[in-house]
Amino acid sequence: MQGKVKTGIGNLTYWMVKLKDIYVQKLGREMYPGSLNIELPEPIDFPQSKIRIEPCESANTVGVSITKCTINGHSAFALRTDKNDSGSGDHPKTILEIISEVRLRDHLDLKDSDIVEVIFD
Repeated sequence: MQGKVKTGIGNLTYWMVKLKDIYVQKLGREMYPGSLNIELPEPIDFPQSKIRIEPCESANTVGVSITKCTINGHSAFALRTDKNDSGSGDHPKTILEIISEVRLRDHLDLKDSDIVEVIFD
């Protein structure tokens, strides 16, 4: 699927730092604290095979689903909070938050409105 790079809200950085050990445990490596937001032309649902961070694991009020993906050929993960999945969060289902070990904007030389290809693994 193709989507457009878009500036996000910026609050995921806080949670990725706070929950760093959980992300490492679940994903097997340390992630850059923050995400690259991709706006899709249509809403999408996550694949059934996904990694979960449950609220009880994170002392957070919401769970997170994470699935492997590639963005412009770079290995990464897409994530979505349960609130966003239910329509009561900060992002609609047309927004994908992509995380990686590197800052994707720099690594892939991306700016707002650039078109990228995201493929769920």
